[in-house]
Amino acid sequence: MLMSLFQCTARRVVSQAYCGLKAYSSSKKQKFCVEMARPSSNMADFREVFAKAKHIAIITGAGVSAESGVPTFRGAGGFWRKWQAQELATPEAFARNPSRVWEFYHYRREVMLSKHPNPAHIAIAECEKRLSKQGRSVVVITQNIDELHRKAGTKHLLEIHGSLFKTRCTNCGNVAANYKSPICPALAGKGAPDPETEDAAIPVEQLPQCEEDGCNGLLRPHVVWFGETLDPDILMEVEKELDICDLCLVVGTSSVVYPAAMFAPQVSARGVPVAEFNMEATPATNRFRFHFSGPCGTTLPPALARHETEIIS
Repeated sequence: MLMSLFQCTARRVVSQAYCGLKAYSSSKKQKFCVEMARPSSNMADFREVFAKAKHIAIITGAGVSAESGVPTFRGAGGFWRKWQAQELATPEAFARNPSRVWEFYHYRREVMLSKHPNPAHIAIAECEKRLSKQGRSVVVITQNIDELHRKAGTKHLLEIHGSLFKTRCTNCGNVAANYKSPICPALAGKGAPDPETEDAAIPVEQLPQCEEDGCNGLLRPHVVWFGETLDPDILMEVEKELDICDLCLVVGTSSVVYPAAMFAPQVSARGVPVAEFNMEATPATNRFRFHFSGPCGTTLPPALARHETEIIS
């Protein structure tokens, strides 16, 4: 049963796995995975499976948002000024220089306010809405922090890495949605990604502050940083959804970041069809029944469109 398997693996991984630090190693056999034949790219076959599925889990990563023009700050050229995300998205970096880290996240927030869901986000949201009327469920488990799934209309959404538009108080722990632009007056016009830019540090008391009952504690982005574990409550919800799903889609994710990298292989290991939609093959591709190569905004809409056997009341 996936639940017991997930619990065992999740406890081990969550105790040590960090957002982006634990990657899949193709040289090591994973106990919870089974090698499968080369995945199919037959859309008609996938559509037959899709038509019969009652509980669909869709796991999404950065690739689903790339077509909306969202910068990932990963790989070659993935720098903000002279730093990569891994150098800024850590508790230590925030403790050393909260002003610099807030400028980085302020820049990302401002960029995201100008971005819109692409056809992949919309296809997922429309599929969820349509299937709910048929007594079928769709859950989106995303590694993305950009809220584009939410903008597209997805309701059943598990954001395992948090959100750019939520803050958490470092003093009282209060979590709150925050869509202010700028998030505080001192950050107005700050955060330019130009490598030559280096603004004077903003005093801590001028950075975003908690307004909960006069707390006035320093706020931080409510995202999972490198070196931090994922929210166990959200992981428990993920576990429950993966345990009941009878079809799993992996969309725009490299399948190398733990613990998300183990979700779909575990589902596949219990015989549930898994379909991967990605620009290229990943370390987990051969463990899935289907693989569709190309931009998610092109491959996903026809995959999730209404099937001829669907009855719409």
